Amino acid sequence: MTTPDTQRPRAGSDILRTALRRNVGAMAWGTVLMGLYQAGETAFPIALGLIVEHTMRDRSPEALGVSIAALAVIITTVSLSWRFGMRILQKANTTEAHRWRVRVAGCGLQPVARDVDLKSGEVLTIATEDADQTADIIEVVPLLISSLVAVLIAALALGLADLRLGLLVIVGTVAILSILSVMSRRIGSSTREQQARVARAGAKVADLIIGLRPLHGFGGNHAAFRSYRRVSTEAKHQSITVARVGGVYAGTALALNAVLAAAVTLTAGWLAFEGRINIGELVMAVGLAQFIMEPLKLFSEMPKYVMIARASAERMALVLTAPPVTAPGAGRPAGGEDLEVDCVRHGVLRKVRFRVAAGEFVAVAAYQPRAAADLAAILALNVPPDAYEGAVRVGGRDLADLAVEAVREQLLVNPYDGEIFAGTLRSNIDPSGTSRTVPEAVEASMLTDVVALHREGLDYAVRDRGANLSGGQRQRLSLARALAADTDVLVLRDPTTAVDAVTEQLIARGVAKLRRGRTTLVITSSPALLDAADRVLVLDEGVITAEDTHRNLLATDEEYCLAVAR
Repeated sequence: MTTPDTQRPRAGSDILRTALRRNVGAMAWGTVLMGLYQAGETAFPIALGLIVEHTMRDRSPEALGVSIAALAVIITTVSLSWRFGMRILQKANTTEAHRWRVRVAGCGLQPVARDVDLKSGEVLTIATEDADQTADIIEVVPLLISSLVAVLIAALALGLADLRLGLLVIVGTVAILSILSVMSRRIGSSTREQQARVARAGAKVADLIIGLRPLHGFGGNHAAFRSYRRVSTEAKHQSITVARVGGVYAGTALALNAVLAAAVTLTAGWLAFEGRINIGELVMAVGLAQFIMEPLKLFSEMPKYVMIARASAERMALVLTAPPVTAPGAGRPAGGEDLEVDCVRHGVLRKVRFRVAAGEFVAVAAYQPRAAADLAAILALNVPPDAYEGAVRVGGRDLADLAVEAVREQLLVNPYDGEIFAGTLRSNIDPSGTSRTVPEAVEASMLTDVVALHREGLDYAVRDRGANLSGGQRQRLSLARALAADTDVLVLRDPTTAVDAVTEQLIARGVAKLRRGRTTLVITSSPALLDAADRVLVLDEGVITAEDTHRNLLATDEEYCLAVAR
């Protein structure tokens, strides 16, 4: 049976219904307490009117004492009901927002990518701002009901004094909400556009920060800045539009509420002048006319917040309902450690065929960087099996027949641009805290000098994206992470491009030693790694054109010698 937490919502309205359904208890208690708060607020001017009427009529200390006690009870009720009601609602709101953040993050971290046309910065905005605004519906509904309670109590009390006053409040409230509900639709559409533009601006700046050093390297930073400024300006203009629409909405709501309050006050004064109501009822009517502006203001703002919550929920649905890029199989590798690429055609690859036997260390010298990237993407399952011709087999079974989680337990492809996370060296090398080969991985990747450089050792704090590490240190840290995973089959792509020749030689020996007896494929042009491999496959123009040891290829293949010799 599927629990509410694991059900996949189909649209923004389904997300809102899910949020409301699993917070029914908290919303019920919040509605009761906020209803008591609004009832107490409404009772205050009613009580004042009754006190004025009875005090003037009876003129007794006992009646005055009872009146003061009644006011104390009302004030206490108002204070406590507001405090505990908002506490319950805000806790439920925060918890629900956290649930949706986790759901969105979970979708982004699933082994199979989702087919959604959003950048990482946009997904981040959805997981933060949109999750918070969607969860606001949990507070909006109880506040809407409690405001309605206040308006109804005020209308009833005024109607008991004179039916015309009660009808005036009801008709005025319906008219105000009808006008504002039409205006709130414009807010919803403007908010959706604003969120999309802000998300695009966030994604753009995230990309710029990641590529800042390369941009400076080839002088593209000014063009990139102009691109970001254009996107950011669009987001600014849309935010101004939303603020303008919101301001018109708020101003209209305030003006209409003031008109209704003035109408009630003037009508009550006319009725008192005509002798239709007494002095106590006049005091009550004037007090309610002033008080009713607050619940009416709150009541009239609710359509706006509902539209904002719905717009945010629809943006979350873009991520949560996006189908997977591919439908993976359910099988598991048979246990063999061999890797076979059989007539694969994708991108620039043209019927690439080779096999890495269990326990073998093989290097692929790709003359074209695009070919290396395409091969690594296929092995990393970044390209669905149905998107390329041919087959890739692990342990004798096609990747298309295997569960992605099972493949990645046995086959690890270390990305060329491995991310470094805020934390420590240790948490970056062994995120799960379960590896038994961290010391060996540190030594093989030549990260020992970085560890020895700091008194904290492996507990040295690393900033987000490795900002306090050099390029070579970040690359070695990423390599150490891949080696510490100790998978049956390991694929490395250009793991030493940012280190010097001496360090590269030591890393090649260390990797070969640590991975001895384990299946390893290295896509590289490094002479040190090519020399450490059992054999080298030459990938040129999308096909394997040669196969031998590194030294034999140097001696017999002039093109190979020119391509890899440094």
